Amino acid sequence: MEGVPAVFPCEKDCAQFQQLSELPGVELYQAHISRYAFEPHTHEAFGIGTIESGAQRFRYRGTQYTAPENSLVMMNPDELHTGESACDEGWRYQMIYIQPQLMDELTGDRGWWFNEAMLTDLRLAQPLSQILTALWQADSALARQSLLSELFRLMRPLARMSAQQKPEAQHRFDHVRDYLRANLAEPVRLESLAALASLSPWHFLRAFRDHFHVTPQQMLMAYRLYEAKQLLARGESAASVAATVGLTDQAHLTRAFAQRYGITPGRYQKQVMRR
Repeated sequence: MEGVPAVFPCEKDCAQFQQLSELPGVELYQAHISRYAFEPHTHEAFGIGTIESGAQRFRYRGTQYTAPENSLVMMNPDELHTGESACDEGWRYQMIYIQPQLMDELTGDRGWWFNEAMLTDLRLAQPLSQILTALWQADSALARQSLLSELFRLMRPLARMSAQQKPEAQHRFDHVRDYLRANLAEPVRLESLAALASLSPWHFLRAFRDHFHVTPQQMLMAYRLYEAKQLLARGESAASVAATVGLTDQAHLTRAFAQRYGITPGRYQKQVMRR
């Protein structure tokens, strides 16, 4: 794809994805990023991974983190976050994204939740890195399933289990978040969002930003692009995906997708449909 240089200005930067055909809802990701800065985006899945070299800086739930080599990164579903290098050489990392329903099903535990976004511990980071590398290389469904079992065993002590909803689950802005998810392809007006929260428009904007640490537009775009990933992985054309998620055209999708994920929609689709 000719768009890669525009996506990664630094030639050392690269990213690739892989999905497990026998386990829809699991996605693997590897990248080396030195100059690229990821804008706020979300994954409606658990994100678990390791920093294998260099250091990453990211903002998550209103807090700025710096994750050095041998750090574990643990992100809960539906949490917007950023990402950029915290050192000259950039950072190399691996992630696995697992849908929450599948996490419950595969582990037999309900209500996984990580209180800590980051932990630097060589004794945990190295085994997790080895598991993630082996998942990329495994040549059978049984091998991948066995490796996932090892991953869950490793991560289980770092998570809490609870059948209860998150503390903010009943917050008035949950109605706004649900509305944004349900209206990806529709024009969204500030007045409509404010009415859902029973606030004046400008008061709503300030309060929303204080609560989620992003603007409504940033959250809407994050949801649109996450949905775009799902549709691309099913083989839908980029033009069709752009229309479905409310973007102007295929070019708009390409620019926005690359800004969030560091890869063009076409290249992403080829990678995840390779198996």
